[in-house]
Amino acid sequence: MALGCPSSKGSWSWLAELLLLGPLLVLLVSGLGTSLGQNVYTNTWAVHIAGGPDEANRIASKHGFVNHGNVKWAEQQQVKSRKKRDIYTEPSDPKFTQQWYLYNANHRDLNAKGAWEMGFTGKGVVVSILDDGIEKNHPDLIANYDPDASYDVNDGDPDPQPRYTQLNDNRHGTRCAGEVAAMANNGICGVGVAYDAKIGGVRMLDGEVTDVVEAQSLSLNPQHIHIYSASWGPEDDGKTVDGPAKLAKEAFLRGVTEGRGGLGSIFVWASGNGGREKDSCNCDGYTNSIYTLSISSSTQNGNVPWYSEACSSTLATTYSSGNLNEKQIVTTDLRQKCTDTHTGTSASAPLAAGIIALALEANKNLTWRDMQHLVVRTSHPAHLLTNDWRTNGVGRKVSHSYGYGLLDASAIVALAKNWTNVGPQKKCVLSMAAEPSHLVITKTVDGCAGTDNNVSSLEHAQAQLTLSYNRRGNLAIYLTSPMGTRSTLLAPRPHDYSSEGFNDWAFMTTHSWDEDPRGDWTLEIENVAGASDYGETLLCSVPLPPKNALLPHQHKHHPHPNSSSQPPCHTPSPTFPPNTTQVPGLQKQSVSELCEQQNDDYKLARRACQILEMYCVLVIWGYCCFCIYQIRRVDQLFETYFFLLGFR
Repeated sequence: MALGCPSSKGSWSWLAELLLLGPLLVLLVSGLGTSLGQNVYTNTWAVHIAGGPDEANRIASKHGFVNHGNVKWAEQQQVKSRKKRDIYTEPSDPKFTQQWYLYNANHRDLNAKGAWEMGFTGKGVVVSILDDGIEKNHPDLIANYDPDASYDVNDGDPDPQPRYTQLNDNRHGTRCAGEVAAMANNGICGVGVAYDAKIGGVRMLDGEVTDVVEAQSLSLNPQHIHIYSASWGPEDDGKTVDGPAKLAKEAFLRGVTEGRGGLGSIFVWASGNGGREKDSCNCDGYTNSIYTLSISSSTQNGNVPWYSEACSSTLATTYSSGNLNEKQIVTTDLRQKCTDTHTGTSASAPLAAGIIALALEANKNLTWRDMQHLVVRTSHPAHLLTNDWRTNGVGRKVSHSYGYGLLDASAIVALAKNWTNVGPQKKCVLSMAAEPSHLVITKTVDGCAGTDNNVSSLEHAQAQLTLSYNRRGNLAIYLTSPMGTRSTLLAPRPHDYSSEGFNDWAFMTTHSWDEDPRGDWTLEIENVAGASDYGETLLCSVPLPPKNALLPHQHKHHPHPNSSSQPPCHTPSPTFPPNTTQVPGLQKQSVSELCEQQNDDYKLARRACQILEMYCVLVIWGYCCFCIYQIRRVDQLFETYFFLLGFR
């Protein structure tokens, strides 16, 4: 018997590789690829040769099949269908093919399919949507609905069912819930990112929202709920500065210290929709908090959406709506319906919450800070377009528009599986002297070396400021780390005409994550109004300072101008003390010039000072006790604190 494989030229094509398994010889022969019927044949033959391995070796070493009389069996190998017996099958839901952001073979996506293929679908993880309620009987949510993760704070009962109106204006929470945990393979709508997670909802936005309401919502069942997702905040009008009050702050702190058995509740927050109003998400105390994971948006084509806000506290990005020609988000809708028109950063935060649920399934022992580390390390710029990508001090790309970039579900799950928990958080607090006339302040720090709070690897950096300023929207504030990473803590907000300034407001940046905080930190406060834009000139009576003409007067310690009489006026030229620094934009004037103005301006100045409680930063040193204040320049910078939070 002769066995062989004829080539197209009639010669015998021979062994490419061989695998010897006792007397079984597998011959990998080139030149044959036959298909008979439905069978697909390969170029591999299995040949049973009597005589054992030595005989098989001897025969295989020859250059042709020759009938040796001891070939007992031969069969050309054919391809067989075999499937992995894992739990993943691609969802069959009718709208899944429209969920371009979860899986798209020809486009960037959140790589959810990669996480699903690894077997992670959110099982055992509980997510609660803090919003206007959740339609618990929605056919695409009902199997995953968790009553222990739900409550109606507005009406004080356990049922979070939304209040139905003609305009369906309480659909927001139900839409967000579907993004996280809409069921898979049930023939309805699409799927959630974590389609096997449990989902609940807190009805808290359909009524008066108070500090108590927020605190109750943030504190609901923290040993049962793992992730809280919120797509709301203060007005995105470009002029509001607001955040959690006393009780809500305490709820955040208790959540991260006591929630999930001490691992910490995870709070996911939408970064805000005030882009058209030039708003800054650092003026939103929820997204600006170190306790929240702030999420921004990208359009389908990788552009910054028109509604997106830029700030240094944003950690990462998911997809959402964009221009009219770009697709939006598919999810559950009120009245047991389905929609493909969910929009805004409201749609981005729940996608992030779902991805975080996948990571928690992969590793139940992750702390709230571990999760932020994972997000920083696995997010990537991808195709996200903006001109503000920068490389920070440890070589990571970071942007005020996108944070560290697009979340990657597969990457975060893979890293989470074997993640080692970071050490306890350390907080280094640095006080800076009040220097009202210095708009560039540099502080050399050692990260609290030699103390229990020594920080050598940075997570969050905060600059807590108290300052008064006549037109807050003209302020820009920057913080530069010792490794050269420059964060925009506050961008100018043209609609913010407030004269309230900032009172103990903690501006936060994540852009120096993992950097060494030791060295020179520089805080810059800039007036973007232009040199000729002075506003009104106000004359205020102030006491003469004993040594230095530049003092950070506290309002309660500074007397109001005398309302009954004008201050004395003398004409000698003023003498300025040495080392006096003038606020940029302020004009020096002689006492005689001031006196010439006083008759016209004194009443206006006195009234303005009394009403606005604005006091002077430049004291004219001399016999005439006047100061001049340009209302569009920095008034007083009372206190500055740096908070460096990290570990090791």
